[in-house]
Amino acid sequence: MSLQPISRRVAQKIFAQEQGDGVGVRLRRAIGNQQIRNLTPFLMLDHFRVDEGTGFADHPHRGQTTVTYMLDGYMEHEDFAGHRGIIGPGDIQWMCVGRGMVHAEMPRHYDEQGRKLPLPEGMQLWLDLPKSAKMMEPSYQELASKEMPYQSPRPSEPKETEGEGWRVKVIAGRSHGVESPVTWPNGAGCWFMDIELDPHGWIFQELPTGWNTVLYILNGTVVISESEAEYKRHDLLVLTTPEKVDGTDGVKITNPTDKPSRVILISGEPMKHKVVQYGPFVMTSPDEIYHAIEDYQLNRNGFERAKNWHSEIAKRLM
Repeated sequence: MSLQPISRRVAQKIFAQEQGDGVGVRLRRAIGNQQIRNLTPFLMLDHFRVDEGTGFADHPHRGQTTVTYMLDGYMEHEDFAGHRGIIGPGDIQWMCVGRGMVHAEMPRHYDEQGRKLPLPEGMQLWLDLPKSAKMMEPSYQELASKEMPYQSPRPSEPKETEGEGWRVKVIAGRSHGVESPVTWPNGAGCWFMDIELDPHGWIFQELPTGWNTVLYILNGTVVISESEAEYKRHDLLVLTTPEKVDGTDGVKITNPTDKPSRVILISGEPMKHKVVQYGPFVMTSPDEIYHAIEDYQLNRNGFERAKNWHSEIAKRLM
């Protein structure tokens, strides 16, 4: 006997305003702005489109995980440890920077034959690391789109819990019986899903009780739970976070229109430590931030390979 589904509600709505970042990049920052500085464990959430002549030149990190999910086009990555690659439409890069990383991220607008490629567009999430993992060695998980599972309504399940007219790409976590291969052994993980809703489709997505959850609307219109309030493109919705639920904890997302909708869902376990952030350095005290800056400047404690290192891909900005 299944438990009664109980949908979370919208606690806060933020419209993701456009702003600048990197070298000439224009993006929409949904988390990490003046309206919502962070929401543990989320430090930043960007929706980016990268034009020609722009990009993210060499820059450092410490103390977080960055998750880059490509919606379209191609981004090239290169770091000071010699790792270099390209992620394309639907691919994901899950990079735990730990004690130190210096890298560059640049768009690919043309293929090797000089043919025009789609404009690079994607989402980048910064996740906090547990205090115990902030000085761990960096690590990567990179998955092609075809390696991530999809799910759609199962005819064998009751419609009142399964919904109708939806398709979910399970980037991290699980949905309706399928689970992503992404793992996070350091304890810094989240559920991350790309949800497509047909006209008048709806889904009930189960969530871990106590985890903070946000929805970012890529396209279309949605309503949450049984509310009549409609939310549209570039809205970030912060959901309520119950500590206990007498039923199945989750969120009901409905498309009330005659056009398709698309939503990014992210859910993560809150962390108890204090967050102290200075740009790309995220630690738990001002003293740790001071040491992170000093380590980077002096090429030590994780930044040894940064000395005299310059990426090849960022030279395209010169």
